[in-house]
Amino acid sequence: MPIPITIPRLGWSMDEGIFGEWLKADGDSVEPGEPIFSLESDKAVQDIEAVDGGTLHILPDGPQEGDTVTVGTLIAFLLEDGEGPPTDAHIAAARSAAAADHDSPVEDSSGPASTSDESFVTNASTASTPRRLITPRAARLAGHLGIDWSDLAGTGRNGRIRERDIRASAAGSGAVATPRSGAGRGTTAIATSSLRRTIAERMLHAVQTTAPVTLTTRVDATNLVSLRQQFKARNADVVPAYHDIIAKLAASELRRYPIMNCLWQDGTIVEPDGVHIGIAVDTEVGLLVPVIRDCDRLSLTDVASRSSDLITRARERRCSPDELCGGTFSITNLGAFGIEAFTPIINTPQTAVLGIGAIRREPAVLEDDRIEPRDQLTLSLTFDHRVLDGAPAARFLQDLANGIENPAAMLIG
Repeated sequence: MPIPITIPRLGWSMDEGIFGEWLKADGDSVEPGEPIFSLESDKAVQDIEAVDGGTLHILPDGPQEGDTVTVGTLIAFLLEDGEGPPTDAHIAAARSAAAADHDSPVEDSSGPASTSDESFVTNASTASTPRRLITPRAARLAGHLGIDWSDLAGTGRNGRIRERDIRASAAGSGAVATPRSGAGRGTTAIATSSLRRTIAERMLHAVQTTAPVTLTTRVDATNLVSLRQQFKARNADVVPAYHDIIAKLAASELRRYPIMNCLWQDGTIVEPDGVHIGIAVDTEVGLLVPVIRDCDRLSLTDVASRSSDLITRARERRCSPDELCGGTFSITNLGAFGIEAFTPIINTPQTAVLGIGAIRREPAVLEDDRIEPRDQLTLSLTFDHRVLDGAPAARFLQDLANGIENPAAMLIG
């Protein structure tokens, strides 16, 4: 019996992804556990492994590199030795089974009901004009851009119109959207990626469902800069970045202030199983936050090594979904852009996020009233006032600032 292969869901919020490439060719032998294709979700690119073994049979309308694919879409089969290609009945049954677990077809109300097992919408039809098929996402995009798709030729199976067809039509017409209510004339619509939509949804959710308060403080970072210079001077194999040192110091403080490391879930404060710090990474496709797990138990060089590896793979979209979730506290660094203070947004359901600003060499008045140049750093801590009050958050920030001012002593201790 042919074993169907469908597009998997890589995250609870995933509805569609971008097909990467086939890692096995049609007719190749596949062993259980072997990767057969790559798939890009809104967080990462992941190789999808076969659960069973057999001979790969890719459907004629199987996806190609760069195609947008919906979760549950049938794309191939695994055949037993000597087994022939799947029959139309097998394909139809497999598609029906997959469709039963996903959104029902969407159809224009003026047209007759469809019996197709694929998700699409149709336009009105007459006896002399065949119905046109379009995916729900393509229909929404067409409505947003003001594209009349009734005469558009689709590139999908049976001429189905996909998002890429709408985008191509929009590009050919200058991608100018029909002004909507409240929109200016001649507005240019820019299509958003699934990652951008996910970021937007999470940011909005964080702002609407938390009680955020941001505290800022200035820190003497002279010893922090000196510590990093010492790693450089001895040509160490691993030179921690500033955010690595601060992450390690923060992890130590989070053990002393466990409330800062808690999660807010369904109206309850939940204490996690460890200190897992997310590092915000700017990538070409948007913000990703890979997680350094058990950061409090790692040495500084281990934190730096894991951080460097995660950041590299995040920018290459090679982090697994597990590496992008489960954080208990986040750190975001805008210092490289010359930003001194800002208001970071909490990465829900976490309680707090720490923003690191630029380190600047400035004159400072010392305790004996001498003035000398010192490295100054601004920290911005946003916390959820539902979970804790301002005083404990301020004490946490104050102790972290003291640790940054004397990092070697705190790390050794």
